[in-house]
Amino acid sequence: MNIDSLHHNIEEKISNFMAKSHQLLVSVPAGSSPVWDIKCSFHSLIVLLIVSLVAGVVYLTGESGRFLFEDNSNSNSNMGRGKENESSLSYSNKKCNLFSGRWAFDNKSYPLYKEKDCKFMSDQLACQKFGRKDLNYQHWRWQPHQCDIARFNATALLEKLKNKRLVFVGDSLNRGQWVSMVCLIDTAVQSSLKSMHYRYNASLIIFKVKDYNATIEFYWEPLLVESNSDDPVHHRLPERIVRANSIEKHGSRWTNADFIVFNSYLWWRRPHIKVLWSSFEKSDGIYKEVKMLRSYEMALKAWADWLEIHVNRTKTQLFFMSMSPVHERAEEWGKAKGENCYSEKELIQEEGYQGNGSDPKMMKIVESTMHELKHRGLNVHLLNITQLSEYRKDGHPSIYRKQWDFLTEEQIANPSSYADCIHWCLPGVPDVWNELLYAYFFNKY
Repeated sequence: MNIDSLHHNIEEKISNFMAKSHQLLVSVPAGSSPVWDIKCSFHSLIVLLIVSLVAGVVYLTGESGRFLFEDNSNSNSNMGRGKENESSLSYSNKKCNLFSGRWAFDNKSYPLYKEKDCKFMSDQLACQKFGRKDLNYQHWRWQPHQCDIARFNATALLEKLKNKRLVFVGDSLNRGQWVSMVCLIDTAVQSSLKSMHYRYNASLIIFKVKDYNATIEFYWEPLLVESNSDDPVHHRLPERIVRANSIEKHGSRWTNADFIVFNSYLWWRRPHIKVLWSSFEKSDGIYKEVKMLRSYEMALKAWADWLEIHVNRTKTQLFFMSMSPVHERAEEWGKAKGENCYSEKELIQEEGYQGNGSDPKMMKIVESTMHELKHRGLNVHLLNITQLSEYRKDGHPSIYRKQWDFLTEEQIANPSSYADCIHWCLPGVPDVWNELLYAYFFNKY
């Protein structure tokens, strides 16, 4: 029952109560004695007190309903103003949409760790180490409109992961989120019994905290199914080929994990994908150029079928990260054509902003696949990090990262030509993704 209907029912009961009271007071016996008059007056006082009390309850109920359920429209236009506009709702009242909110500048609580303190930081993401001077990108906190995100607690997470495996499966963006998770734990837990291990030609990287027998792992699988880009190092190839119905080699390496976080998006961003019906070892395979959306749908179907058959539903929790946006076209946020995220220091303030680097059609395929799996009795949590990340054109490494190839004179003269506007600096946006994942782990939303 909502507040309005509750309010109406209480008012109706008050009206009935007052009517009966009035009937009682006016139906005085003829020739009544003074004793009756005293009793009547006393009863009248009691009735008036009760009516006043109930009326007060109705008023307070109405007021609390107004405060609890009033529209927080003002917060929508206050992106980046800090804590003063935060909602007072907590997790105990109802489920909250963690992905609808604003960025609030918070240089007291953020970053959650310092870049130099993480022993396992990636040079691809260590923007401060490679010369970035403006560090405001580290101090933004995501603030949902209707609630607060649970503060990340590394010890609590390790207790949950005790004797368990958490595996991130996907491309370099998912690897960035994995590095973020490793840093969140590494910098918060004072233990020398932490180590990194590599398996399957470094396709699988395992961070282990021995005290808890917990592992946080990353498995390189950029297209979900088998492909010619499965080598974690040598995968820059002129054409992309997938075995759209083949996932066994990959799936066998993560299926028995306790928590699995998937992503797959950027590697599909081309008009056509070549699909192979055979193995890469055979020379008589059938190849066909397939439109990107159709090939993506085929891969997700093979992935979903594997999950349905092989995942232990009573043990394993599944998550899928939505597409991570890129900021490669500055004209999309009002800058000159030909520019990108290079030298960007501010957030995009336009609420609901969406660049052309995000493909809603692909996400509809993901949502449809999740919906179908749910009908088949398997729940995959979709974490929609796309919109909140769209605002963060300031959060990419740009030129502040290790350069794997030598820069030409032309590139040095035009820094935006080699700026990385795809990945994310750490500390930064992927830490927020992990805060949201943490909330899902503990059902705090």
